[in-house]
Amino acid sequence: MSVEQRILDLGLELPNVAAPAGAYLPAIVSGNLVFTAGQLPLIDGQLMATGKLGAGIEPEQAKAMAARCLLNALAATKGVIGNLDRITKIVKVVGFVASTPDFTAQPSVINGASELLESIFGELGRHARSSVGVASLPLDSPVEIELIIEFL
Repeated sequence: MSVEQRILDLGLELPNVAAPAGAYLPAIVSGNLVFTAGQLPLIDGQLMATGKLGAGIEPEQAKAMAARCLLNALAATKGVIGNLDRITKIVKVVGFVASTPDFTAQPSVINGASELLESIFGELGRHARSSVGVASLPLDSPVEIELIIEFL
Protein backbone atom coordinates (compact mmCIF):
# COMPACT_ATOMS: atom_id res chain seq x y z
CA MET A 1 0.00 0.00 0.00
CA SER A 2 1.34 3.43 -0.90
CA VAL A 3 2.16 6.07 1.69
CA GLU A 4 -0.52 8.37 0.32
CA GLN A 5 -3.07 5.56 0.51
CA ARG A 6 -2.17 4.97 4.18
CA ILE A 7 -2.71 8.69 4.81
CA LEU A 8 -6.14 8.46 3.16
CA ASP A 9 -6.97 5.30 5.14
CA LEU A 10 -6.31 7.31 8.32
CA GLY A 11 -9.00 9.76 7.20
CA LEU A 12 -6.44 12.42 6.28
CA GLU A 13 -5.18 13.87 3.03
CA LEU A 14 -1.89 15.27 1.88
CA PRO A 15 -2.30 19.05 1.48
CA ASN A 16 -0.80 21.26 -1.18
CA VAL A 17 2.63 22.63 -0.29
CA ALA A 18 2.29 25.81 1.72
CA ALA A 19 3.92 28.86 0.15
CA PRO A 20 7.01 29.98 2.09
CA ALA A 21 6.46 32.99 4.35
CA GLY A 22 9.99 34.24 3.65
CA ALA A 23 13.16 33.78 1.61
CA TYR A 24 13.54 30.00 1.92
CA LEU A 25 12.40 26.73 0.34
CA PRO A 26 9.76 24.44 1.87
CA ALA A 27 12.21 21.51 1.57
CA ILE A 28 15.62 20.82 0.10
CA VAL A 29 17.49 17.67 -0.89
CA SER A 30 21.10 17.04 0.10
CA GLY A 31 22.44 13.65 -0.95
CA ASN A 32 19.80 11.11 0.04
CA LEU A 33 18.27 13.33 2.74
CA VAL A 34 15.37 15.76 2.66
CA PHE A 35 15.45 18.65 5.12
CA THR A 36 12.13 20.42 5.50
CA ALA A 37 11.74 24.00 6.57
CA GLY A 38 9.73 24.51 9.73
CA GLN A 39 6.11 23.76 8.91
CA LEU A 40 3.21 25.48 10.65
CA PRO A 41 -0.30 24.06 11.22
CA LEU A 42 -1.73 25.73 8.15
CA ILE A 43 -4.93 24.66 6.44
CA ASP A 44 -5.57 26.47 3.16
CA GLY A 45 -3.12 29.18 4.20
CA GLN A 46 -4.69 29.80 7.62
CA LEU A 47 -3.33 28.76 11.01
CA MET A 48 -5.52 26.31 12.90
CA ALA A 49 -5.14 28.59 15.96
CA THR A 50 -2.78 31.17 17.41
CA GLY A 51 -1.31 31.56 20.87
CA LYS A 52 0.74 29.66 23.42
CA LEU A 53 0.50 26.48 25.40
CA GLY A 54 -0.15 27.39 29.02
CA ALA A 55 -2.02 30.54 27.94
CA GLY A 56 -5.16 29.45 26.13
CA ILE A 57 -4.03 26.68 23.79
CA GLU A 58 -4.75 23.22 25.20
CA PRO A 59 -2.27 20.32 24.80
CA GLU A 60 -4.70 18.10 22.84
CA GLN A 61 -5.48 20.97 20.47
CA ALA A 62 -1.74 21.55 19.95
CA LYS A 63 -1.15 17.82 19.45
CA ALA A 64 -3.59 17.94 16.51
CA MET A 65 -1.71 20.98 15.19
CA ALA A 66 1.57 19.02 15.35
CA ALA A 67 -0.04 16.30 13.22
CA ARG A 68 -1.10 18.96 10.70
CA CYS A 69 2.44 20.36 10.64
CA LEU A 70 3.64 16.83 9.89
CA LEU A 71 1.27 16.51 6.92
CA ASN A 72 2.52 19.85 5.62
CA ALA A 73 6.11 18.63 5.99
CA LEU A 74 5.29 15.46 4.06
CA ALA A 75 3.72 17.58 1.31
CA ALA A 76 6.92 19.65 1.14
CA THR A 77 8.92 16.41 0.97
CA LYS A 78 6.78 15.11 -1.88
CA GLY A 79 7.43 18.41 -3.65
CA VAL A 80 11.16 17.69 -3.82
CA ILE A 81 11.26 13.89 -4.25
CA GLY A 82 8.06 13.38 -6.24
CA ASN A 83 6.77 10.28 -4.48
CA LEU A 84 6.56 9.57 -0.74
CA ASP A 85 7.04 5.86 -1.44
CA ARG A 86 10.73 6.71 -1.96
CA ILE A 87 11.10 7.37 1.80
CA THR A 88 13.28 4.78 3.51
CA LYS A 89 13.47 6.31 7.01
CA ILE A 90 12.20 9.22 9.05
CA VAL A 91 15.50 10.26 10.62
CA LYS A 92 14.57 13.15 12.90
CA VAL A 93 11.69 15.33 13.99
CA VAL A 94 12.32 18.73 15.54
CA GLY A 95 9.28 20.25 17.21
CA PHE A 96 8.92 23.76 18.55
CA VAL A 97 6.11 24.63 20.97
CA ALA A 98 5.28 28.24 21.79
CA SER A 99 4.63 28.08 25.49
CA THR A 100 4.64 29.94 28.75
CA PRO A 101 7.67 29.39 31.03
CA ASP A 102 5.70 27.06 33.33
CA PHE A 103 4.48 24.75 30.52
CA THR A 104 6.70 21.67 30.38
CA ALA A 105 4.72 19.14 28.33
CA GLN A 106 6.26 19.98 24.95
CA PRO A 107 7.04 16.29 24.23
CA SER A 108 3.37 15.32 24.58
CA VAL A 109 2.43 18.01 22.03
CA ILE A 110 5.03 16.84 19.52
CA ASN A 111 3.74 13.29 19.96
CA GLY A 112 1.01 14.39 17.56
CA ALA A 113 3.59 14.33 14.77
CA SER A 114 5.52 11.31 16.04
CA GLU A 115 2.47 9.11 16.49
CA LEU A 116 1.17 10.01 13.04
CA LEU A 117 4.53 9.17 11.48
CA GLU A 118 4.42 5.72 13.07
CA SER A 119 0.83 5.22 11.89
CA ILE A 120 1.80 6.10 8.33
CA PHE A 121 5.25 4.50 8.05
CA GLY A 122 5.34 1.83 10.77
CA GLU A 123 8.89 1.00 11.83
CA LEU A 124 10.33 3.35 9.17
CA GLY A 125 8.54 6.18 10.96
CA ARG A 126 10.37 5.71 14.29
CA HIS A 127 12.81 8.58 14.64
CA ALA A 128 15.07 10.68 16.82
CA ARG A 129 13.39 13.82 18.11
CA SER A 130 13.76 17.14 19.87
CA SER A 131 10.84 18.96 21.51
CA VAL A 132 11.67 22.55 22.35
CA GLY A 133 9.67 25.19 24.18
CA VAL A 134 10.04 28.70 22.72
CA ALA A 135 8.72 32.16 23.56
CA SER A 136 7.06 32.64 20.16
CA LEU A 137 6.81 31.21 16.67
CA PRO A 138 6.08 32.79 13.26
CA LEU A 139 2.57 34.22 12.86
CA ASP A 140 1.93 33.42 16.58
CA SER A 141 1.68 29.72 15.71
CA PRO A 142 1.57 27.39 18.73
CA VAL A 143 3.57 24.64 16.99
CA GLU A 144 6.20 24.22 14.27
CA ILE A 145 7.68 20.94 12.96
CA GLU A 146 10.69 20.20 10.76
CA LEU A 147 11.85 16.82 9.46
CA ILE A 148 14.94 15.07 8.22
CA ILE A 149 14.00 12.17 5.92
CA GLU A 150 16.11 9.57 4.14
CA PHE A 151 15.00 8.41 0.69
CA LEU A 152 16.12 6.43 -2.33
